[in-house]
Amino acid sequence: MVVSGSTDGRLRLWNVKEGSVVGNPWEGHSTSVRCLDWSPNAREIASGSQDGTIRRWNPNTGRQIAPPIETGHGYVCAVKYSPQSDKFASCGNDNVICMWSKDGKLLIEIKGHESWVHSLCWSKDGTYIFSASGDMTIRKWRPIDGKELVVLRGHTYYVKSICLSPDERHLVSASEDCSVRIWDLKTNQQVGVPLSHDDQLLAITIPSDGRYIASAG
Repeated sequence: MVVSGSTDGRLRLWNVKEGSVVGNPWEGHSTSVRCLDWSPNAREIASGSQDGTIRRWNPNTGRQIAPPIETGHGYVCAVKYSPQSDKFASCGNDNVICMWSKDGKLLIEIKGHESWVHSLCWSKDGTYIFSASGDMTIRKWRPIDGKELVVLRGHTYYVKSICLSPDERHLVSASEDCSVRIWDLKTNQQVGVPLSHDDQLLAITIPSDGRYIASAG
């Protein structure tokens, strides 16, 4: 099964093998759904919207499991559960990263970016979180207290998506500067030359075997 979000404000659950929608669309958001994340324990799905809310859903019923969270972001650009599924992070067009408890209470606001925060990813043990921003930087934070640990610079336009390699030795980033960049997290330097596309990039991922990078724009 996969879940998708739409500009109509609805989520849809899909049967991948059959290519068909399972049940009715999930309704709640008042405008476009910009991001989704399935909790690592598979018990819930979080959605973020241009209506400024995060909503959490039971994937078995398509119903909301808690009141919507008014994030204060304006647009919610990304929402990511921690690897332990005990909290989640969000970011948006207010340049802020928010940490939320499992019951939806704000734990901490992390500030430092100078533009929209577009993408988030956690380390496997939940000790660190990385963020990508329209200020052309990627930053590493300690989520427990919001301390900024590292700033990666090199992109020349908005950084839209980031992903850690399975061994967590490298981070890859995709940008509207039409490039993918690979970063060595021991030295905090770029590896090799940027991987160029013909147009702006919006998303990037690495499969579990770490052999390839998939990027899209």
